[in-house]
Amino acid sequence: MPYLTAPADARRTAGGEQLGFGVPGYAHPLLAPAEWAELARPGTPLHWAVLNIANGPGSRPDPHCLEAAGRLRNARERALHGEVPGDTVRASGGRLLGHLDLAHGERPFDELVADARSFIDWYRVGGFYLARCPGERTGLPAVRRLTGTLHALLAESDSADGGGRLVLGHGFQPYPGYAEAADQLVTFRGPWTDYRWSQVAEWTADYPPERFAHFVHGVPRTHLEEAMRVARWQGAGTIFFTDRDGRNGQSDPFATLPRYWDEIVSRIGPGISE
Repeated sequence: MPYLTAPADARRTAGGEQLGFGVPGYAHPLLAPAEWAELARPGTPLHWAVLNIANGPGSRPDPHCLEAAGRLRNARERALHGEVPGDTVRASGGRLLGHLDLAHGERPFDELVADARSFIDWYRVGGFYLARCPGERTGLPAVRRLTGTLHALLAESDSADGGGRLVLGHGFQPYPGYAEAADQLVTFRGPWTDYRWSQVAEWTADYPPERFAHFVHGVPRTHLEEAMRVARWQGAGTIFFTDRDGRNGQSDPFATLPRYWDEIVSRIGPGISE
């Protein structure tokens, strides 16, 4: 398969190193209580999850989102400070990220910064997911300006331990310079029928797996192992695989749990995001 033809130095996770989940955004906690509860369940290998209310922070604090954010934040605190008994699986240690829609570079800088401040003030997020991030070279300076500002805002926040985390939600392989603008890039977002034949860009071999995330929908249960093998060979440290495909009235296949959630959690194993 094409992913097996990647350069040898790009096969940097072929040895079975730890994968973890990145959740691009579940439905509102009132509509998806099971999904949000799973994020804080002991043993969930969560790197981060995105909070998105009305394509941003919303116009005012939402009590249901405040509760979900608090549970995830408390789970991370317990995991990082070793408050879970040693003979049990440690709790999830994932960060909560605020959803900022860059609209492929069309959103004004001031609007994005205002949304970011609301996320920090209301939900104490530990970073941001920059959805619909441009990927061409000409868009890089504006993205660098924004990510520099966001890092500064997070550094001032008492909720963003370690300076926070910024994820660029390209969904494709962007111009290489974007790798220096944020902590992680989403370099694939799409169907399994495309993913299983995809090839990794050679420049990604210069970076460790924690710098890349892949989101794949329509992955059959029988192909889970193959999908995880593709992710490892292509050097992605963060994944979200689902058998949902966006049909039957579900516009976003990543908005709900895959039907094999427990199985994929057990395959990856427990872990926390440092």
